[in-house]
Amino acid sequence: MVEEIRLIIDKHQDPHYNMGFDEALLTLRVQGEIPPTLRLYMWDPSAVTIGYFQRIRDVVNLDYALEKKIPVIRRITGGGAVYHDRDGEVTYSIVLDARGKFTDVQESYRIICSGIVEALRDLGLEAVFKPVNDILLNGRKVSGSAQTRRRNTLLQHGTLMVSTNLDELARLLVVPREKLESHRVRSIRERVTTVSIELGKTLSPEDMIPYLIEGFRKALGAQLIEEKPSPSEKKLAEKYAEKYRSVEWNYKR
Repeated sequence: MVEEIRLIIDKHQDPHYNMGFDEALLTLRVQGEIPPTLRLYMWDPSAVTIGYFQRIRDVVNLDYALEKKIPVIRRITGGGAVYHDRDGEVTYSIVLDARGKFTDVQESYRIICSGIVEALRDLGLEAVFKPVNDILLNGRKVSGSAQTRRRNTLLQHGTLMVSTNLDELARLLVVPREKLESHRVRSIRERVTTVSIELGKTLSPEDMIPYLIEGFRKALGAQLIEEKPSPSEKKLAEKYAEKYRSVEWNYKR
């Protein structure tokens, strides 16, 4: 495990910048310029991200996204399409050396996702990690994560639906019938839930930050040292953000 992990708390940020910043963290960790880092952040405006290997038209209702001016961005990680609600979702990202227990992909998912599991349990909710990369509450998905690796360094990021507008999520995301059938549900609306629904009271993304900090501290067995993003990180994040704004990148499949 890692003894110390740097913590960055970014409140509401531009969606393209968010993806650029995560890639900047990976690049700078590969180069040995930053320590292992955990980032907690939110989105403004709301956005959809899709997995690197997905065909955008197959997984997003593009007509609706364009009508509502909701950005759709391709990630560098795998996984499926995600709706990031400005007022209802918090995202984490982490860069670590892929060594020891983090060498194995499935084990690294389990350890890192345990940060969210611990946070939800501290709220009194019976969260369950379901391989490969989902977290469930009462059998419904509340969090999903995705990962990529470069030169023995991993980037994992994931979502936590705190009070996400699930009707909006259902309008934006397109889920293949086979996937719904595999989960024995008829619609994506039946497949997902939020922390607020399960608690029976409304929480904001900001409300979850202290729980997530403590949850990741427990899961990673590390001291979290909060710092501000450095000028070099911001500069590289802005550079990468241009890629995430480009049609060539987002519509490459």
